[in-house]
Amino acid sequence: MSNNKRILVFSATYNEIENIRELINGIQKYLPNTTILIIDDNSPDKTQEVIKELKKKNESLFLIEREKKLGLDSAHKTAFNYAIENNFDYLITMDADLSHDPKDLPEFIKNLKDYPFVIGSRYTSGGRCLMKGFRLIMSKFGNQIIKTVSGIKSNEFTTSYRGFDIKNLKNFNLMNVKTKGYSFFMGTLFELEKNNIEIKEIPITFNDRKKGVSKIPKIEIFRTLKNLFFLTFYKKFK
Repeated sequence: MSNNKRILVFSATYNEIENIRELINGIQKYLPNTTILIIDDNSPDKTQEVIKELKKKNESLFLIEREKKLGLDSAHKTAFNYAIENNFDYLITMDADLSHDPKDLPEFIKNLKDYPFVIGSRYTSGGRCLMKGFRLIMSKFGNQIIKTVSGIKSNEFTTSYRGFDIKNLKNFNLMNVKTKGYSFFMGTLFELEKNNIEIKEIPITFNDRKKGVSKIPKIEIFRTLKNLFFLTFYKKFK
């Protein structure tokens, strides 16, 4: 473990039975002895049963089962509180569909030594996005629009691959982020800027999902744009 820091790696799951085993094995490979927290929203494909099986051989793997699908935003807030309540130093959040490569985890730890918040970026220098077609176009367009409208100094707004130095985030509280669903990740950056917290980008390679089905609804881009203009208006005229 890095300089005796207590590290929590978190991922939210809903129907990720084809990916969860590889994800957990990858985290353990690149950050040995790290605590892993999975929050599952009652996956119909029984993702949670695979996690329970893995837990039998891994005392550092923890599972929170929820009775129904409560959403990404509430899962991330629960993980943030879990990190605080259990006295972790660092929290790293990532997707469960293997779009985020666990091999990048050590780079997060390296940068969290100097920055309170680190985001894995597809669109900063050295970053790569392996999505194709319409999804890639909308991702690039969406992130550029957010950057232009918000004025926030970041090239990446919509990924969950992020690191928090829990004990050095000043007055920042994830509970204050009001946007829901996938817009939650954008809302987090607005809250960070509000508290004058520097956003450190590190390049990552974002892999396209190979197994399972994407959970992002087609209308999400419109929800995000609506929330963007609301957050920008609130920022300028509060």
